[in-house]
Amino acid sequence: MRVERFILHVIEMELKSPFVTHLETVNKRRGIIVEAIDCDGVSGYGEAVAFSTPWYTEETVQTNYHMIKDILAPLVLHREMNHPSEINKWFEKVRGNQMAKAGVETAIWDLYSKRQGQPLAVLLGSVREEVCAGAVAAGSSIAETLSRIDQLLTQGYERIKVKISPQNDHELLRKIRHQFPTIPLMADANSAYSLKDVDQLKALDEFQLLMIEQPLAVDDLVQHAKLQKMIETRICLDESIRSIRDAENALELGSCGVINIKIGRVGGLQEAKKIHDLCRKQGVPVWVGGMIEFGVSRAHNVALASLEGFSIPGDLSSSSHYWHEDIIEPEIQVVNGTISLPHEAGIGYQINEKRLKEVTIQKEELIR
Repeated sequence: MRVERFILHVIEMELKSPFVTHLETVNKRRGIIVEAIDCDGVSGYGEAVAFSTPWYTEETVQTNYHMIKDILAPLVLHREMNHPSEINKWFEKVRGNQMAKAGVETAIWDLYSKRQGQPLAVLLGSVREEVCAGAVAAGSSIAETLSRIDQLLTQGYERIKVKISPQNDHELLRKIRHQFPTIPLMADANSAYSLKDVDQLKALDEFQLLMIEQPLAVDDLVQHAKLQKMIETRICLDESIRSIRDAENALELGSCGVINIKIGRVGGLQEAKKIHDLCRKQGVPVWVGGMIEFGVSRAHNVALASLEGFSIPGDLSSSSHYWHEDIIEPEIQVVNGTISLPHEAGIGYQINEKRLKEVTIQKEELIR
């Protein structure tokens, strides 16, 4: 297999409603759809999922564009490869920039799967015909969050995640538990706390959360290990896990009891699968995290979530949860709390060319 050219589609779409965290409120989502085209004209699609500003990681849409165009694509173009895993070796000389790497790598996985005539999920080692879906209820007020939770439960979602900070945590969770006493519930802090807040975090144990996600700084596995010994609720690490090495260190230190695996955050499907395999071997639950993605990345997430170790419903909402119209067809749909895996080769969804063209704000072909 040999990639003859890439096409970068920078797209932007309005969210149906704002996505609110203590770090930023997202009203519009911009991202890069990476199209890899081989010598026979077959296309594979990936997605670089960085945000427009560096609130989640240091990467942005602009830095992803530069890295793919000027650094990563030239390492791939016109080189023979037998399997997508070879790209990881080629990218080793480039430090960081995991989301840019994942945008290219996932496009190659889709292309490879199509060349093999197999669904991506099957090539990754799928054991399921459908995956369980969870969703994020991130409202601008407690009342709006409660309303969104009610809507999501009505739609059949099997796990709800809410965003918390020291300013709203106890009141928000108390009101959620009053209205929804038994739902599977988790809280995402996006590093809003420090160890000085341990008593406040201990107080959250009463709400019987599935987990509290990334309570402390992204670069501090040691303090997460200390905190995990002080609270009953399992800590889930998100931003702290950017590679298999990070996962190994976190588990050895006891920094968490759960790991959220995001394809973009760890540099691609190959690394995501390594982390899954490690956690499965050690009996640590994992789930697939979301990035307010468009349909291409969402399709890759569904394929990844079909692996055996993903025992917790991931952030795998319907396309319609965020978008009035997605860029894939058919759109991803949650039915009775699950998403059925497609049986077509590759990611199993077609690009809606009309919609893609409507939302593209920049397009460039890379041939070298």
